[in-house]
Amino acid sequence: MLPPHVPHNGQAATEHGFRKRVLYLDGAQLPEAMIGCAVDTPTFADPLLHRRVRQLHAVLTHPGDEFEAASRLALVHDRLRDLLRGTGPPPRRADPGLAHRLRALLDAHTTEGISLTDAAAVLHADPTHLIRAFSREFGMPPHQYLISRRVDHARPLLLGGMPARDVAAATGFHDQPHLIRHFKRILGTTPGQYALSAERPIVPIT
Repeated sequence: MLPPHVPHNGQAATEHGFRKRVLYLDGAQLPEAMIGCAVDTPTFADPLLHRRVRQLHAVLTHPGDEFEAASRLALVHDRLRDLLRGTGPPPRRADPGLAHRLRALLDAHTTEGISLTDAAAVLHADPTHLIRAFSREFGMPPHQYLISRRVDHARPLLLGGMPARDVAAATGFHDQPHLIRHFKRILGTTPGQYALSAERPIVPIT
C-alpha cells in the first residue's frame, strides 16, 4: 500500500511478467494522519485484508452491485485502520435494534435502493457497525438481503408472464443480466426457466 505522491515502480519477478490490480482510496478512506504509518509499513501479509480487497475488486466488475461494493469498501477501510494503528479488530457487539431498523429501511427501498452512506446517516450509525450488526442478527450482510428481497419480488412477476428485462427494471436490478446472475445464484435456475415452470401442467399421482 502506497500513499499519494510516493514514487514507485514495479518489475516482474519471473520472465513471465506480472499483472496487478490497484485500488485507489481517497482521503475519506485513507486520511492523511495515516500516511506516515503506510510509508513505514507498505506491505501487509494479512489474509483478511487480502480477501476483502479481492472481494471488492470482484464486485466492482458487476454493474448494479454498488451497495455491495460500498459494504466491501467499508470493511477494507476498517481493516486498514486496524493494521495501521496496530490494533486488533474491535469486538463485535450485538445491536439487534439497529439491525431491525436497517432491515425496515431496506424493505422500504427495495426497488429504488439506498446507499450505505445514506442508510448510515438515517440510522446515525457507523457503516461498518451497521454491516456487522445486521450480519450478526440475520446471518447475511445487508447487500445480500436486499438482493434476495428483489428476487422475491421478481418471482411472481416472472410467473405472471412479464418479460425478464421488464422484471429487472421493475424490481431494482441494473439490467437483465444482473437479474439473471443473482436469480440463478439464489434459486439455482434462470428467470426464463423459472417462468416456464408456471406453464408445465401438474400431473396427479394416482
